[in-house]
Amino acid sequence: LLLSPIFIAVAFAVWLGSGRPVLFRHRRVGQGFRKFDVLKFRTMQVQAGGPAITVAGDARITRVGRFLRATKLDELPQFWNVLIGDMSLVGPRPEVPEYVDMFRERYQRILTVRPGITDIASIRFRNEEKLLASGSEPLREYIHRVLPLKLDLADEYLRTRSLRLDCVILFKTLLVMLRTA
Repeated sequence: LLLSPIFIAVAFAVWLGSGRPVLFRHRRVGQGFRKFDVLKFRTMQVQAGGPAITVAGDARITRVGRFLRATKLDELPQFWNVLIGDMSLVGPRPEVPEYVDMFRERYQRILTVRPGITDIASIRFRNEEKLLASGSEPLREYIHRVLPLKLDLADEYLRTRSLRLDCVILFKTLLVMLRTA
């Protein structure tokens, strides 16, 4: 209820900027390797296709979508995923099935907890799209460098997780969002 004015404003901006649908569903892997659809505000052209990763300057991203991604407002519908039990507020970010399959052994421990809307990697890799755009092979960079580092951070979170750490992560996420807005 508190966020409903923001939801309405963002939905209206997406609709005005690029039409319907306003929401986007993307298949991810959650706790116990269970697949679910994560909800986001749509930031790309309808039926854009292409790789599961995006880089800075990706032509598929709409004008409104660039703002939503920069401020992380595109992630707000994931509160629904939290309400229905697919996700939690803090926890390792859910990944797409093809990348989970590539690192299945690493995910054995990580997927013992519900994935989260935010985590340590979300803060550290805040500018992931720019990082990937700087390389000549973004997909290779993601698979061989970025994703293993994210998995290391997820392992670190699982070793040290606590209510205090979750509060710190939420606070830092909020700061990052406010700095971008």
